[in-house]
Amino acid sequence: MAAAAVLLATVWMPVLQIYGGSMSPTLSEGDIVLAIKGSDIKNGELAAFYIGNKILVKRCIALPGQTVEIDESGNVTVDGEPIDEPYLTEKALGDCNIEFPYQVPDNRYFFLGDRRTTSVDSRNTSVGCISEEQLIGKIIFRVWPLSGFGAMN
Repeated sequence: MAAAAVLLATVWMPVLQIYGGSMSPTLSEGDIVLAIKGSDIKNGELAAFYIGNKILVKRCIALPGQTVEIDESGNVTVDGEPIDEPYLTEKALGDCNIEFPYQVPDNRYFFLGDRRTTSVDSRNTSVGCISEEQLIGKIIFRVWPLSGFGAMN
C-alpha cells in the first residue's frame, strides 16, 4: 500500500511544500499542495515548475502565442483585454526586466506570483517563460494547513 502511495505521488500527483511568500495571500510558506501531472494549464491556474534545481509555484497568466502587457501600476492585459485578478491584494510592476508588449513564445507559458512586489517570475529573464518540459503540473488541492484544506482555484 505504501509503495502504491509513493508511486501515485511521484508519477501522477506530486506533493509539494510551499517555500517563500511570492504566492501570498493565495498560498503561504509551509502550505502543502497536490499537483496533477499531464494537465493542460489554463490562464489563471496555479502550476508548479522547475527552474534549475528549484521548484516554483506561480499563476499562469498567458499561454503560448498570447501577448502580455503590464503597466507601471501593475495592471495586466492579455491580448489587449484586462484580466480579472481578485486574488491580488496589491498590484505592482515588480522585478521586471523585459519589454512590453511581450508575446509568449511557442510551447511556453507566462507565470506571475500573486505577491507582485516581491515575486521573481516571467517578468524577469532569470525565470522567463516556462517551457512544457519544465512544468510539473497544475496545483489542484491544498492539504495543509487544515484550515485551508480544499480545492485550489
